[in-house]
Amino acid sequence: MMKKSFCFLLLLTLASISLSAFGASIQKQLIDLNRGWQFRRAPDSALNHVAGVEPEVDSTTLQRVADWTPAEVPGCIQTDLLRNKIIPEPFYRDNEKKLQWIGLEDWQYQTSFDVSAATLARKHIELVFQGLDTYATVYLNGQGVLRAENMFRIWRVDAKPYLKQGSNTLQIVFRSPINEVLRQIQGLPYHLPSISVHDADVEKGIGTDPYTRKAPYQYGWDWGPRFVTMGVWRPVTLESWDDVVIRDLHIAQDEITADMANIVANLEIEADINTSAKLTINYTSAEMKTAKKVERSVTLVRGLKGVTVPIEIEKPERWFPAGYGPQSLYEFSATLEVRKGVADQAKVRTGLRSLQLRRDPDHWGRSMEFVVNGIPIFGKGADVIPFDSFPSRVTAATYREILQSARDANMNMIREWGGGIYESDEFYNICDELGLIIWQDFMFGGDMHPGNAEFLDNVRHEAIDQVKRLRNHPSIVIWCGNNEVETGWMHWGDRQQFKAEVGQKTAEKVWQDYMVLFNRVLPDVVVQYGQPVPYWPSSPSANFEDDPDTQRIGDMHYWQVWHALAPIENYKQQVPRFMTEFGFQSFPEMSTIRSFSTPEDWDISSAVMLSHQKNKGGNGRIYDYLLRYFGQPKDFSSFLYASQVMQAEAIKMGAEHFRRSRPRTMGSLYWQLNDCWPVASWASIDYYGRWKALQYYARRFYNDLLVSPNEENSALQIYVVSDRQQTQPAQLRVRLMDLTGTVLEEKSADIQVKPLASDVYLSLPVTELLARRQREQVFIDSQLLVGGKAVSRNLYFFAKMKEVRLPQPEIRANVEAAGNGYRLTLQSSQIAREVYLSFGDFDAKFSDNYFDLLPGESVQIEVTSKASLDQLRQAMKVVSLYDAFLPPMDHDVPGRTATP
Repeated sequence: MMKKSFCFLLLLTLASISLSAFGASIQKQLIDLNRGWQFRRAPDSALNHVAGVEPEVDSTTLQRVADWTPAEVPGCIQTDLLRNKIIPEPFYRDNEKKLQWIGLEDWQYQTSFDVSAATLARKHIELVFQGLDTYATVYLNGQGVLRAENMFRIWRVDAKPYLKQGSNTLQIVFRSPINEVLRQIQGLPYHLPSISVHDADVEKGIGTDPYTRKAPYQYGWDWGPRFVTMGVWRPVTLESWDDVVIRDLHIAQDEITADMANIVANLEIEADINTSAKLTINYTSAEMKTAKKVERSVTLVRGLKGVTVPIEIEKPERWFPAGYGPQSLYEFSATLEVRKGVADQAKVRTGLRSLQLRRDPDHWGRSMEFVVNGIPIFGKGADVIPFDSFPSRVTAATYREILQSARDANMNMIREWGGGIYESDEFYNICDELGLIIWQDFMFGGDMHPGNAEFLDNVRHEAIDQVKRLRNHPSIVIWCGNNEVETGWMHWGDRQQFKAEVGQKTAEKVWQDYMVLFNRVLPDVVVQYGQPVPYWPSSPSANFEDDPDTQRIGDMHYWQVWHALAPIENYKQQVPRFMTEFGFQSFPEMSTIRSFSTPEDWDISSAVMLSHQKNKGGNGRIYDYLLRYFGQPKDFSSFLYASQVMQAEAIKMGAEHFRRSRPRTMGSLYWQLNDCWPVASWASIDYYGRWKALQYYARRFYNDLLVSPNEENSALQIYVVSDRQQTQPAQLRVRLMDLTGTVLEEKSADIQVKPLASDVYLSLPVTELLARRQREQVFIDSQLLVGGKAVSRNLYFFAKMKEVRLPQPEIRANVEAAGNGYRLTLQSSQIAREVYLSFGDFDAKFSDNYFDLLPGESVQIEVTSKASLDQLRQAMKVVSLYDAFLPPMDHDVPGRTATP
């Protein structure tokens, strides 16, 4: 929750003294316990090592971690070691391998805090942990008070019997998740297969992560490093109260229409006495001139009680996904008064919207579309992974930057992937504000899991904690049981091998454990605590109505392009009901490469580049696709640029096809939006927030109006896709041009673009377009204009770019000051494809990049940068496709004659 959360807790603490808005004292008190922490290697850590997996670490380092050293909470052991300069930068070169010992040790954390006589006199004093990672034993003044074993649960401990007036000591021992689980499972008759990238030398060939309620990606993934963290990763508080306390406030949305919102304020109130109380619900919004309130008298009996307060709001300000209306938000506060004094207060923010997952039978199978406020939403977006390998160091500014980038690229949806973490409140607040609807996975990343009662109960409490914490966010539109566990069990090779090894009876038991967890435990929690948000068992899945990989029902992941090296044109053969994963890799730009490497590493086959490529064979795949579609890059920097162009073109082909396939397909979420470290990956935004070519492309192919040419049945069909809710008068202009920029044919038409639809508005026979012309010598320039202004433009080439002999462009570029930033004006005498602008090591934000520049046209790009005008002029670099590849005659011969 970072600095913003700390400030929030501090404000709550101050509020315990005075709440001027209500003119009374708040009796509940919160004390922040996030300061003064220290850490050290547990003195008995070596006794807990598992034979054969002893950590590899030098004696000097062990001596340095034997003494108490300053720590930061929230945080983790790796960031504390780094902050104290005990370990090197984990992301630099191949340091990851040298730091695996950390996850094999046990660690102690401790802090001291004062408790006053007044606080000690309270009836109830509770120690609250928002997140402990993962196997932790908590001691208060030397007494054991908690044994935790789930990173995702919220832990609340009765601390009063263990506290004393004056100084108190809080100590936590974190046990190595690897050793803890390995000791428990290594003697079992079988071990569940794991898809995380675990080191056989570290875990004796046994994946421990399926048995552990911890972020799966921290064991390594095919885009992320292996850093098995431990620590107090979310805030700690001491809460004290006397007679009554509000445990939860939820605004249940029974029925929301444009005319009326029928909602219910549901409260959980715990009382220590039998008493009457006054409950006041206040609510307001940005558009309301004055707050409104509803008052109730309630009778409380000792224990936990549910209280409901119905509320009607006429002409509510409804919340809409981005592009469909405003993101109106209401603030609700509940104030509980006992004996004429304020006992407690709770606040939440939410948006009012109706929600439906529409799954109607049709001639393709069954539909899958999210309907918000009666509007069928085409989901446009990407999958999101954790923002850092060490999540506690992600700032609110980082969340804002990446999520705003998604919104700026015309996205309206993200998928919070199940191999990471349930994100912070700040993340969901920003999604609410930006109108980004969320496909929310539970944190199960692809492994089968045990089905014993203790594990299931642990998960059930985790799910209750997280659903209750997040259910007021209007952005969450679905809870999904897991990522790829179902399809993995049905189709993956290691699962088939596992079934064969353990036999039918055991395999059936493992599948039954799956069904109990994902078809009973988790949906029951969502139904009880999360309505009206629907539950979906897995991604991909057909809800057990068909094979999980079917295109007739449910959502789909498609990976033949990339993993199986299928042609990118195969995207156009897939017509799922909702595409939740498809992806293509690229490298980050040179400034990001420099952050983790040295010039000697700048080769795609170097040890360092391979350590920052976690998908086995990934660099070779990028290279092979480039040879197929573009040709041979000139050098390493050209390879970086070309990889991004290749990625962008591949995902563009898929995303535009899925949008053209509306309403049969109603979602396009590509893998992935962001990175957790600097790496070659599927991300469109790298670890430092720098946009790759794909992010600029996404802004175009996710525009609310899209012109999209496609060859079908010997004709070039000019589609226009609209997410607008009204018919849009527009002009369609299509030009056939040669590589000199000469217009060979031109057609224009005034059209009425249908709302919320995809349709063909112009059909051009390919044989007529190419009569007496070579496919590689001409291209189509299609534009959609509204009010005389181009709102969407798309070039279509009839041949692969490696077959097109682009002329050498002479690009003239001039940068000048403009307002609070700069303006870059470009012109070219010849066609220039994929024009990439950069200023070297000076970071800059561009209004557009990786664009096409046609002869005789002028393009203006808005630029923001902290660099001066002179610095930008001196560092400016303009690259196009012509500059990045060897001439065609040099790369037509098979082989890698100039491997970057």
